[in-house]
Amino acid sequence: MGRSIRQALIHATARLIPVTDTPRLDAELLLAHALGITRERLILDPPDHVPDSFETLLQRRLAHEPLAYITGSRDFWTITLAVGPGVLIPRPDSETLIEAALAHFEASPPATVLDLGTGPGTLLLAALSAFQSAQGLGVDASDDALAYARRNAAALGLADRATLVRGDWGEGLSGPFDLILCNPPYVESDAALSPEVLNEPHGALFAGPDGLDDYRRLAPQISRLLAPEGCACVEIGYTQAQAVRALLEAEGLDVAVRRDLAGRDRCLLVRQQA
Repeated sequence: MGRSIRQALIHATARLIPVTDTPRLDAELLLAHALGITRERLILDPPDHVPDSFETLLQRRLAHEPLAYITGSRDFWTITLAVGPGVLIPRPDSETLIEAALAHFEASPPATVLDLGTGPGTLLLAALSAFQSAQGLGVDASDDALAYARRNAAALGLADRATLVRGDWGEGLSGPFDLILCNPPYVESDAALSPEVLNEPHGALFAGPDGLDDYRRLAPQISRLLAPEGCACVEIGYTQAQAVRALLEAEGLDVAVRRDLAGRDRCLLVRQQA
């Protein structure tokens, strides 16, 4: 690695330590973005200059702007999604929902997929990439999020299988759907979040004093929209399994808990009672 590139990364990493748990990685991704190359290319075959735009990108990160907003993309499951201000950034924990869906439909794939609160298309497009014969519907209340979702569906070649509409959870929808995916807001309204996370849309994060407001609305909708042999995969905060499970079971649904890679409760696998 050239001296100028190496020194730039050393200095940027030191400056980023108070801002992120991954300062070296962030520095590399920002510099690669400034150069218009991949991180792998930066490491294996670096150019011999540091562009002036690197400092501008670094200043944005030092101001707690999410890295994904700066670079404009985030990898999720097997796909890469365009993201930006106004959308919830996909997180690895949410891949637990796709894993649970794949396990449930191992023998027979779903024909129809519903993603409630699709954001930039995260769960819907990941599911459609996995279940290649399925048709999907993504619903979101945010026009900004839907614009990103449509852009992502087109970029991934999934626009012909993904219908994206503005809506209020499952209101006005008619089912049934074989697979329902949902990552609703579940943060308590008085919770202390990092400055970086607070740059994301608050409507996609906060859900009342106990973080359960949207689950209360979703539980009867999932019961109504879920196909008899299908499943719903619903993301939860890792302390919320018991409370959300009770809401769903009150609607006559069977519920099992799935854990993320850190061993924390992350997904409720929901089925109609036999």
